[in-house]
Amino acid sequence: MKEAIQSYFNESRELSTSIILVFPLFVIYQLGLLATGGVRNGVDFMTDGLMALAGHSFWNYFLINLALLVIFGGVVLWMRKKGGFNPRLWPKVLLESTIYAFFFGGAVIGVMQFFGLDIFLASGAGEGVGGLGTFSKLVMSVGAGLYEEIVFRLFLMGGLFWLGARAIKMPVWAAAISAVLISSLAFSGVHYIGNMGDAFELGSFFFRFIAGVMLAGIFYLRGFAVAAYTHAIYDIIVLVLR
Repeated sequence: MKEAIQSYFNESRELSTSIILVFPLFVIYQLGLLATGGVRNGVDFMTDGLMALAGHSFWNYFLINLALLVIFGGVVLWMRKKGGFNPRLWPKVLLESTIYAFFFGGAVIGVMQFFGLDIFLASGAGEGVGGLGTFSKLVMSVGAGLYEEIVFRLFLMGGLFWLGARAIKMPVWAAAISAVLISSLAFSGVHYIGNMGDAFELGSFFFRFIAGVMLAGIFYLRGFAVAAYTHAIYDIIVLVLR
């Protein structure tokens, strides 16, 4: 039993495995955009490219995503045959992420209370998507889990750590802390930019900053897939189910 759990933790944390595990989020989000009139996540860097490739045609865009899904299925079958991927990881990652997501908001508030930051809390977070329908909020939640983890944890945090530890030759601990803090500040700040951005409030800014730090911890300890699903499911709980 102990070996099976350890094997799951090791396999699900690998980046190549994580990329395959989060592909369903990509497909749900991209196809969901077709039914939402193009309302999308603020750091979505893929859709414009796919739409340009499709010649801004609805059906071409649909077929491109369908082709990606078929390719994904082929890759999964090929990797499974080679012993490089176990599809049974997906429901386990989903369950683990759901557990984290249910306790995530309470944990963030607990940290804020510990540092005396809860006095800034208000109810403004998420107001930018308040006028959207339920399905649009679901699609936005999935997009947030996918793209915000790619941009702020995988790319920005990872890039800053490499820059600090390798290029600037900072101590590893200093590079790690700097990467987490800067990427979390950027993660929080981006929620106030654009047409769907929230009005700036200290409470929501601190909440999202601490949430970014906690997601960075999940990313480091449990990998990209668990962080992405935790983020997406938490947003679904807050924006759709609450």
